[in-house]
Amino acid sequence: MSERSFDYWAFFVEETKRMHAPLYTRIIEGVSEDENLKAFAGTVRKGQPPANILLAAVHYLLLRGAQHPLRRFYPNLNGGVGRGGPDPFPDFRDFVNEHRAALALLIASKVTNTNEVGRSAFLHAAFRVIAQEAGEPLHLVEIGPSAGLNQRWDEYGVRYHRGTETFAVGPQEPALVLDVELRGNALPPLGATPKVATRVGLEVNRVDLSDPDQRDWLRALVWPDQLARFGQLERALEIALQARPNILTGDALELLPDVLCEVPANEAVCVYHTFVTYQFPEEKRQALDDLLVAVSLRRAVWRLSIEGTLTGEAPMLLYAYREGSRDKRILANCSGHGTWLEWRAG
Repeated sequence: MSERSFDYWAFFVEETKRMHAPLYTRIIEGVSEDENLKAFAGTVRKGQPPANILLAAVHYLLLRGAQHPLRRFYPNLNGGVGRGGPDPFPDFRDFVNEHRAALALLIASKVTNTNEVGRSAFLHAAFRVIAQEAGEPLHLVEIGPSAGLNQRWDEYGVRYHRGTETFAVGPQEPALVLDVELRGNALPPLGATPKVATRVGLEVNRVDLSDPDQRDWLRALVWPDQLARFGQLERALEIALQARPNILTGDALELLPDVLCEVPANEAVCVYHTFVTYQFPEEKRQALDDLLVAVSLRRAVWRLSIEGTLTGEAPMLLYAYREGSRDKRILANCSGHGTWLEWRAG
């Protein structure tokens, strides 16, 4: 997202409110009025969101043991206490000034390769649609998988909640259970989990899960008010460390043609991405679309896109590429952090 076309900091304040994250709401309100902090956050790598990186960099140092009065405001670090009380922003600003050198290195080098495992609840629904229409088994190619936590989506159970009703999908004894609020009247597809033949990720900034520093950066990207997400992340990290996700390192558009060539032409292949291509420049997003149109001249390709918007919602879009043409439709609206889903497909 660019600050040229809208007030980035005002947008991010509203985003924290939508996500019920009062700590970050107040901190970003303070940052938005502090030109020095905004300039400091603006030293991120090209295409990276300054607010996310600044907040994560501070969180990272706190997770790794930095002692400062700011810790008392972080619910994940102080036993769940954090609402009400004094204003956290003065301590946040003081922490940044005290740790400026360490934070400068983080802000200039890190990326928001968040691996929100809650989004696997959305993948469950979308891949059922693709399996119904394209057949099984599925060959899955994820663009921007980070640490690959959502590659194991079918090992997780999902409980969709609507009022007093609960609809469960996934394995009988899941390694992890994801709870999702259903909005609206429609139900996502339920029933048996589709079979997966192959799964591969394409990642330019791959996370090495054997490196504790990189695992801590994934933790730092989780918002401190959202305690349930930390538990989900820890269990998903345990699963991924055992499973060793299949991830190729490099530019997705360069790797994708060869990966697609390896999939049998008569079997279903889906390229998918969640909160990744919003960081692409427009010409790269167009190049991805053009590439899949070209590939569809020799084989059908499905594409699942879940990307954020300025409204705070993330439309779940399904593309079918066949014979050089593209069909696009919306399956659902959902939250960026995997908390709610509004199914819209017929």
